[in-house]
Amino acid sequence: MKNLFLSLFIVLISFPLFASESTDVILKELNEAIKNKQHYVKIKEERIANFKKIKSDNLTKEQEYNYNKTLYLEYQKLNSDSAIQYVKKNLKIAEELQDKELFNLAQLELVTLYSSSGKYRESEAILKSIKKKDLAPSLIPIYYFSNREFFEHYAANSYSPEYRKQIGKYRDSLLSVLNPNTLDYQINRIQQDIFNKKFDGPKKQLLALLNKTKEESPQYAMITYLLGKIGEATHDLEARKRYYALSATSDIKNANKDNASLQELALVFYEIGDVDMAYKLTQSAIEDALYCNVQFRTLLMSEVYSIINTVYLEREAQRKSELQIYLLCISLLSLFLIVAVIYVYIQMKKVSRIRSELYETSQKLAELNKDITETNSQLQESNLQLSESNLVKEEYIAHFFNLCSTYINKLENYRIILNKKATAKQFDEIYKILKSTTLVDNELEELYKNFDIIFLNLYPTFVKDFNALLIPEEQIVLKQNELLNTELRIFALIRLGITDSVKIAAFLRYSLSTIYNYRTRARNKAAVSRNDFEEMVMKIGSMALKA
Repeated sequence: MKNLFLSLFIVLISFPLFASESTDVILKELNEAIKNKQHYVKIKEERIANFKKIKSDNLTKEQEYNYNKTLYLEYQKLNSDSAIQYVKKNLKIAEELQDKELFNLAQLELVTLYSSSGKYRESEAILKSIKKKDLAPSLIPIYYFSNREFFEHYAANSYSPEYRKQIGKYRDSLLSVLNPNTLDYQINRIQQDIFNKKFDGPKKQLLALLNKTKEESPQYAMITYLLGKIGEATHDLEARKRYYALSATSDIKNANKDNASLQELALVFYEIGDVDMAYKLTQSAIEDALYCNVQFRTLLMSEVYSIINTVYLEREAQRKSELQIYLLCISLLSLFLIVAVIYVYIQMKKVSRIRSELYETSQKLAELNKDITETNSQLQESNLQLSESNLVKEEYIAHFFNLCSTYINKLENYRIILNKKATAKQFDEIYKILKSTTLVDNELEELYKNFDIIFLNLYPTFVKDFNALLIPEEQIVLKQNELLNTELRIFALIRLGITDSVKIAAFLRYSLSTIYNYRTRARNKAAVSRNDFEEMVMKIGSMALKA
């Protein structure tokens, strides 16, 4: 039982997270639909164009009336001007046929089109000219619908409690004549309940309808819009975002330019402080209203747009001000960095000058000092290159300075020995010492050993990774107790950024042609492209060093 309660608690806690993720996906689909809305319009216009092509010249008046009515329905939510044009054609056909029912149908269709496009006087004049008692029974629902739409559209221009009362009156009348088994009846009934502030029953009915309605159906947009309205009335922010977004997406995909969902969703985002999204949705809604020439939507959106646009412009001005501050800060930091680099450069020059003065203190040891200085410079350059992203450990830097200190101590001892022998006038001994290469050979051997140890500490997998770049039969096998051989040292120096063969030859005490031969032979043994071989050697150990 305890585990059951715990599971229920976890589900309840997690539910808002799942709903949030689902809403995010829906909003992402809406953004994609807005981005591609011209594509959906193009599809509908192509469908209309294809329908126009099939028109026959031998149509009867009744067939032509139905043909025009089909085009009116296609244009009704896309372009009210085109829809009006085809309804007017049907008015003429009805007059020619002297068919009162067809004439009244076209007039009622024209009422809704006129009121939506802002022609309220024309719309009202037609309604007053129509006598309900003269209408065929099939036109009574359309009559009530047209009256309701007229007052809904007119209320947007000049709101009054009387208009709200008229809307409710004609909706009630419409419900009294509609077939209770039709979807139109159910939706109008639900609208009536929402109008009367009844939400629980309508919400269940709408959710049941939603499960049975396909997304591409025009009714899908209306059902989700009404669910959004219930969310608004019950202060359910997540429901408002979710269902208005579903409704708006459906309208866009159906190329329905006369929609209210984008406007409602823009207000939601404005309320939660997402001005960028609110501005984007408002612009899209106004574009659609202007495209369709739905004046009452344009009027509603202009009020919202003026508010959101003001906040958006203020936000953009604030962002611009912040950007200027950031640019100023970056400029100051860049200036500081330049000054710091110049300062470091001057200090380096001073250090270099001091070193030169120290080297000049002993002419007798100038040649040896030159070799050691060059070696030290190479080691310093290697250490600087190995310090990629400041990841060289302090122990390696300490090792380097200890090595330099040892060399200086040895030089000092060497100078003392020579000085003593010179004082004692033992010139033969001095000549013998200077002639011998044992000291240099021992120092070079120790230098290479230290280089191998330091390099393999930095790149422990270098030998393995280098062999991986060679064909199997040409891979290098080191001797016992051997860390690196001459070929590996050459490419170890290349890995450290020393690619100049002259410098490599000087460091390893080989001729330039020998270094060239080693490099060429290695490229010929490569399992990868010869042109990319050394570049791939430069990348050995990069990931390990960063880790």
